[in-house]
Amino acid sequence: MELKNNIKTLFNFSKDQRKGILLLFFMITGLQVGYYFLDFNKNGKQSPEELNWLSLQSTIDTLKSQKHESGYKMYPFNPNFITDFKGYKLGMKVEEIDRLLAFRKQGKFANSPEEFQKVTGISDSLLKTMVPYFKFPNWVNNVNKDEFPKNNPNWKEYPKKDPLKIIDINQATKEDLMKVYGIGDAISDRILKQKEVLGEFVSMEQMNDVWGLSPEVIEKLNQSFRINNKPIVNKININTASIKELSLFPYFKYPICKNIVTYRSMNGDIKIEDLANIKAFPVDKIKIIALYLEF
Repeated sequence: MELKNNIKTLFNFSKDQRKGILLLFFMITGLQVGYYFLDFNKNGKQSPEELNWLSLQSTIDTLKSQKHESGYKMYPFNPNFITDFKGYKLGMKVEEIDRLLAFRKQGKFANSPEEFQKVTGISDSLLKTMVPYFKFPNWVNNVNKDEFPKNNPNWKEYPKKDPLKIIDINQATKEDLMKVYGIGDAISDRILKQKEVLGEFVSMEQMNDVWGLSPEVIEKLNQSFRINNKPIVNKININTASIKELSLFPYFKYPICKNIVTYRSMNGDIKIEDLANIKAFPVDKIKIIALYLEF
């Protein structure tokens, strides 16, 4: 009973309190109605910059609604010189591009859409989309092949190039090496120094051991130089040489020299087939190293 009376007293308000509650109720209701119906957006005068942006809004919306293109625009091109990237963009398969590259490596050219399709094996539908952009040299399109080029008024006789002379790398001079694009004064000296340390090169693979030679330059070296004659080198007797003598050989670092001496002291004379069993031995160069060793 006492709890009930206490709760009842909580809702007993004086006359002034009831008026205040009623006034608060009307104020809250009025604010809610005003928030719903009134526009609170800024009604001030818009600046010239705002008006300019609003005038461009329709253009911006139009551009956004348009479908974006891939960004790759096609231009006329000679199909003989299609790169991997361009071939991919044109829709060619990897094997089709490879066929064209192999054909070009032979020094041959496709001089018509039909010949291009025969070389690459592309489909008729793909050829149809590519043909409008094919651009062959003028002499292919305008001159009879049987008459070109000697009957062409613009024909100029060029002297035939002498066949490439292959030089023995062990006989090459500094000047011979510097004729290779990518080999300058420092790298040519480095190659000759390496040959001096080894006595002679026994394989063109040893160009990979010369610091500063890129794979592209090594490929050019292999086009101009060979090991034509059997190299004459002072061989190291791997079964009698001391650690100090072994360490003079460029391919053997000190830890390997110790491992060689340890191996032969435990197993007897080393044979060529034992080299791979020596700890830390550079097995990837066994064929080259073995040519400098005596067993």
